[in-house]
Amino acid sequence: MEPTTRIGNRLLAALPAADFDLLAPHLRKVAPERDAVLVRSGDRVDQIYFPLSGTIAFIMDMPNGQTVATAVIGNEGAVGILSALRPSRSPMTAVVRVAGTSLQISPARFQSALNRSGAIRDVVQIYTRALLAQFQHVAACNALHSVEARLARWLLHIHDRIDDDFLPLTQEALSELLGVRRTTVTHVVHKLRKSRAIRSNRRGLIEIDRQPLEAAACECYEVMRRRIDSIVSPEGMKPRIHAPPAQKILRASDPLLAGADVTQRDTRTHGPTSPRPRGH
Repeated sequence: MEPTTRIGNRLLAALPAADFDLLAPHLRKVAPERDAVLVRSGDRVDQIYFPLSGTIAFIMDMPNGQTVATAVIGNEGAVGILSALRPSRSPMTAVVRVAGTSLQISPARFQSALNRSGAIRDVVQIYTRALLAQFQHVAACNALHSVEARLARWLLHIHDRIDDDFLPLTQEALSELLGVRRTTVTHVVHKLRKSRAIRSNRRGLIEIDRQPLEAAACECYEVMRRRIDSIVSPEGMKPRIHAPPAQKILRASDPLLAGADVTQRDTRTHGPTSPRPRGH
C-alpha cells in the first residue's frame, strides 16, 4: 500500500476538514495486540475502529466450530462502522492479524456525526461497497480454487497492507483464515516453500517472495485488488454534489441493509480525497 495519509486512515482522510472535525474530538488512538479480538460474532459492537496500520481479519464462525476468513482490511477500512446506523450484533468476529494502531470511537458518537454530515454518509457507502466486493470474491474463490492458491492470495492481501516481507502468522492463524485443519496448512506451506514463494521459521514468521507468490495465487487476487482499489481510490471517492438520504444510500449498497433507520440532516459537498493503496 502507499504511505499512509496525514490522518492515517483513508476513509477518514477522504472527509473534508469540517466533517472530520465532527469526529476528531471523540477519536482515541489504541494499539491492539496481535490476535486481539475487537468484536466477537453475536456480540454487540461497542466500538468502531479505523485502522492506521496493521491488518484485521473478518472471520465467520460456523456452528461446528470451524472458522474461515471473509475479508482482511488495513488503513483503507473500518471495523463496526455499520453499527452506527442501527444497534446490532456483529455477524462476524474481527481479529487483529498484524498488530498496528487504530482510531477508536463509540457507535453513538459516530452516528451523531453521521446524521449531520453527507460526507460521512458517503464514506460509509464507499466502504460498504468495497467490503461487499471482497465478501463476494472470497466466497467465489473459496468455492473454485485450491487451498494453495487461496493461501497465496491471503498472504498477498496482508502484504499489501503492511511494510514488511515478514508476516507474523502462525499455522493456527493460517488455519483460521483458510477454514482448514492445521495438517492441511502444513502441507500447503510446504508446497509454497518448495516453490520458493515463502520461507517460514519457528517464530511464527513467514517471509514471502512476492513474484513467485503472485504466480502461485489465483486470478482472484489481482481482480479483487483492482476492484477494491477502484472503489476506495481518489477517483472512486470523488464527492457527489448532493448526497442522497442515508436510507437510499444503504438500499443502493445492499438490500439487506434497507431497514436501517438513519435520517439525512445535511447534504454539504465533499473535499479532497486520499491516495490509493500501494500497488505491486
